[in-house]
Order: sequence, then C-alpha cells, then structure tokens
Amino acid sequence: MRAYVVNKLVHPSQLKLVDDAPEPEATGDEVIVDVYSSALNFFDILQAQGKYQIQPPFPFTLGAEFAGKVAKGSPIPNGCPYKPGDRIFGSTQGCFADKVAVKWQATNRLPDNLTFDQGAGLYITWPTSYEALVGRAELKPGESVLINAAAGGVGIAAVQLAKALGATVIAAAGSQAKLDICKTYGGADYTVNYTAQDWQKEVLRITSGRGVDVVYDPIGRIAESLKCIAFKGRALVIGFAAGQIEKLPLNIVLLKNISVMGLHWGLYTHKEPSRIPIVWEELLGLFASGRIKPIIYDKIFSLDEVTVGLVALERRQTWGKAIVRIKDEKQMIVAKL
Repeated sequence: MRAYVVNKLVHPSQLKLVDDAPEPEATGDEVIVDVYSSALNFFDILQAQGKYQIQPPFPFTLGAEFAGKVAKGSPIPNGCPYKPGDRIFGSTQGCFADKVAVKWQATNRLPDNLTFDQGAGLYITWPTSYEALVGRAELKPGESVLINAAAGGVGIAAVQLAKALGATVIAAAGSQAKLDICKTYGGADYTVNYTAQDWQKEVLRITSGRGVDVVYDPIGRIAESLKCIAFKGRALVIGFAAGQIEKLPLNIVLLKNISVMGLHWGLYTHKEPSRIPIVWEELLGLFASGRIKPIIYDKIFSLDEVTVGLVALERRQTWGKAIVRIKDEKQMIVAKL
C-alpha cells in the first residue's frame, strides 16, 4: 500500500512516499476505507516535525482528513449504518495513504452533490468555523465580523458561514489575489489587506468608527485586530498559522470589555460529544441547500505530490482547501468495466 510513513521527525519536505506500507486492520468500531481524496492541513506540517499537540508513536502515517468509500470486505461494527461502497468523509490519523482504518463515529455520509475532492476537507475545517461563529461567538444577523487569513481553508469557510448567518463580512488577507478569492468564492462584503500600514483604520471606516463585533483569527493576528474591535466585541482564537503564539495586551481587553475565546473542535469528542451531531446536522443542511459549498484550491495534488502541497501550504501559496487526489473515481469505474 502507498503511504507517507513517518519514522523520525523531519520537515515534511523530506518525507518519501513508500509503496510497501502495511494495510490497516480494523478493530472495535473501525471500518476500512478506500481513500479517494485527502486534505492538507497546517498541523500536518507541525506533526511531521513533532511540534503538534497530537503526536502518534512511530511509525505513523501522516494526514488527518479524507473522503472515500467503505472498502469491500471491511468489517461493519454493530450500530454502524454503512455498507461496503458507501461514500463517506471523516478524520483519523493516516489519510495520506490508499486505505485507512477509522472509527465509524468519526465519519459522515458524503452528500450526493459533493465530490470526493470537496468532501475531503470538510470534517475538521467546517465544524471548526461553524462552532466558533455560532457556538462560541454567538454571531447574530446584522453584526460585523473580521475574518483574518480569509482565503485559507477555515477562513473561506468562515466567510461563507458568516454570510449565511446574516453578518457583514470583512475578509482580511495578505495579497490582492487572495482578497479577490474572498470576494469571488466566499462572497465577502469588504476586503482589507492586513500587510498595509494602519490597515485597522480601513476596518473602522467600513464600520463607521464602531469596530467589528467579532474577530475570527486562525493565523495569530488577534493583538493587532483588537485595534478595530467594537466595545464588548468577541475575539476568536482559532490557531497560529503564522508560527508564533501571541501575547495579548490585556489592558485593551479590559478597556473595551472584550471577550477572548478559543475554539479547539477536536476536544468536543471528549468534552462535549453531544454537540457534534447538532453541528453536523446544521452544516449538512446548509450544504444541501447550496447556501455554502467547499472551496478547493485549483491545483489538485497527486499522492506523490503531498510534500509539494505541504510546502505550498506552509508558504501560504494556496487558498481554500488544498486537496490530494489519491484515486480517480472515473478511472476506477473504467477499470471495473
């Protein structure tokens, strides 16, 4: 089986695709999935180097999100609603491979109107943005939200979700090309380049001097964004893709009556599992209605290009969700014929 097996901590650019990795075996509540597409995540880069909070023992296969089919011959655990051939998406360790074993509870059926490429990047990205905006910040119609790194995977999802929730969206990114993505694919109302000097003044101008009600930040720009947050605003800490964990000026938090809140969606499995199906019911309804849709980077990487894709992600050269196509469904159908 082809896979990116990590035997020692290295930068992902040094990883090699092997073709003799052992196939996974299902235990307990797991099913075996033929992986058709996987998603690239920033934490894959960190995990390969031992810098992520979740570090499996060696050897491990990289990759955490997938879309595929329940494999022929896969065991079907008690209570599992699937059968071989069903299209599903989900998350587990080891998705940069031809096959993966995954707990069926960590999966969902892939909607009929979505491709494997679109489905591969759903499981972590979309509930992260939804729960941040809805469950944590309680974003309301008519409010304004500043979304940093808005052309990235979680960012472009947050732009669409905030629009669907009736908010005014100010998308921030570091280049005009990425700002155009936010408008064209995300539907942002306004865009701001946060590499420009005093960019916060533009946000204040857009909001008539009031500032934004919510800041959504997956990159590490909360501190500078507090200069354009409203009184009693809510700042969402989603991640630190820029590489540095911020130190916040708490005097501004005090003077503006700001709430700073974090969102780590992965913890919900252990801390609040009852919330997960509620979030997915809402998201799948929005996907089915067409009010939101997955935005994927226009360069689809092959399995042997995973390292190229991760380097591009690290250098912020991608937008939307960067996807790895492992199997082509049309080719598989032809092969069977």
